[in-house]
Amino acid sequence: MEAGPNMALDRLLGDTDVAQVLDALNGEGEETRIVGGAVRNALMGLPVTEIDLASTALPNEVTRRAEAAGFKAVPTGIEYGTVTLVMRGRPFEVTTLREDIETDGRHAVVRFGRNFAADALRRDFTVNALSLDRSGKVHDTVGGLADLAARRVRFIGDAKQRIKEDYLRILRFFRFHASYATGPLDPDGFEAAIHLREGLSFLSAERVRNELLKLLKAPGAADTAKAMLAGGFWSFILPGVPHVGRFRSAIETQAFFFEMGGAMARLAALGVLTSEDAARLRQRLRLSNAESALLAGVAVVLERLHGTLRGEDDAETKREIARLVLDHGEKRVRIAVAIEVSERDRVRAEELSRFSNTIPAFPLSGADLLKRGVTAGPQIGRLLAQMREDWIGAGFPLEKAALASIVDRATQRRTS
Repeated sequence: MEAGPNMALDRLLGDTDVAQVLDALNGEGEETRIVGGAVRNALMGLPVTEIDLASTALPNEVTRRAEAAGFKAVPTGIEYGTVTLVMRGRPFEVTTLREDIETDGRHAVVRFGRNFAADALRRDFTVNALSLDRSGKVHDTVGGLADLAARRVRFIGDAKQRIKEDYLRILRFFRFHASYATGPLDPDGFEAAIHLREGLSFLSAERVRNELLKLLKAPGAADTAKAMLAGGFWSFILPGVPHVGRFRSAIETQAFFFEMGGAMARLAALGVLTSEDAARLRQRLRLSNAESALLAGVAVVLERLHGTLRGEDDAETKREIARLVLDHGEKRVRIAVAIEVSERDRVRAEELSRFSNTIPAFPLSGADLLKRGVTAGPQIGRLLAQMREDWIGAGFPLEKAALASIVDRATQRRTS
């Protein structure tokens, strides 16, 4: 396949940095090609965010040529033949062609080679095994172009063997399907993944976390999550029961709650009902402190919101949402509200989304009471709480006269 008819491939090869890297590494018996996701995305008309290259040159030779051309060469995975070249702050990962000689389901022992077709056979999916040479020719030795045209994600060769080489490929199978495919999962791949699903237990929490969060953000995440439930995968990934229906409904509120495009928000929709759920996810997936804090906050809000959004008192519902925004922050509350709003409540979702954006920070403090002669002590906290309720009930006024009236009433309560 020639690149001429595909403007995205032309742009890829016409990138000045890419051209300089290829020119530096090619020639004198060596060949370097663009491989994997960059070729796949260009052919699909999707953004190309990372450019990886495969080369017949050994790592030392890649380093020598790169430095001679003025690039910085960093041995980021030298034992696997990977050197990262940096040009004007932009990284290009170059890996020497390889063949696996030993695998244990998590790691591989490799030897270097010079055959692009053999290197393609060790990759996971056909759509990831395409390569683009300097002349603009796309090389496809495993049927990746046909699968791209069919919007199908298919393992290269025997699916069970590919999975046994690295059990993370089960999650990658679902993630790539959710990202690039249409229709049902490839049946051979799905059957192999079901047969070997217990291998997910051998993976590190960090590897599972990284792949899962990418999966949850993919366009087809809802349908794929449902298929994973049918195949019995979630018990090997999450510590609790996955709420697949709620996950789909929460994603569908993204038109009103943009936060639902985030991985943590979607993880909360899928796996969090209580604070205990958030704590288990933190441990199982080794979440960062910031990720854990967000999930824990959403869990607390969900516990307080449970049933509130289905109540008949609209004014009290909005007052409670306002309290939660002030206590836990707008982002956590919006995520929780999106999760709690059911699929049939589209109008309600839009209304509550707009309302949550109107709540300003509480403008009064203990200093306002001290100015009125209230003695410092426990009563300051009690009066502040009353003032905040009055302010919420009054519709969050910010005018000085309205705020002064709220403080007046609080001081009058103190003396009454």
